[in-house]
Amino acid sequence: MDRCTKSILGAAALAALQLSPAKAQTFQTYRCVDGTQFIIGFYPHDPDAYLQIDGRPVTLRKRVALTGARYSGSGVTLKFLRSGGITVKHAGRATTACDLP
Repeated sequence: MDRCTKSILGAAALAALQLSPAKAQTFQTYRCVDGTQFIIGFYPHDPDAYLQIDGRPVTLRKRVALTGARYSGSGVTLKFLRSGGITVKHAGRATTACDLP
């Protein structure tokens, strides 16, 4: 390869690295006792949780919780208990325990 071609390829590679999409640091899939499955995503510097449940995306806002962490929005409430348990309540269903598969 000549010098000009190497320079163009190097510049293209550098540009591709700089244009990479924002990273979603944490994506997890959970399964619940009642058969519900959901995927949750957390992004750096964003307090919200992004959920895919019942085939639809839902943004959950972080709420005040006495123990653990609680997120809710659009009829969905997700709790991360201090004991390590996770529960979800959605679509008029009772609260159910969830875990990683």
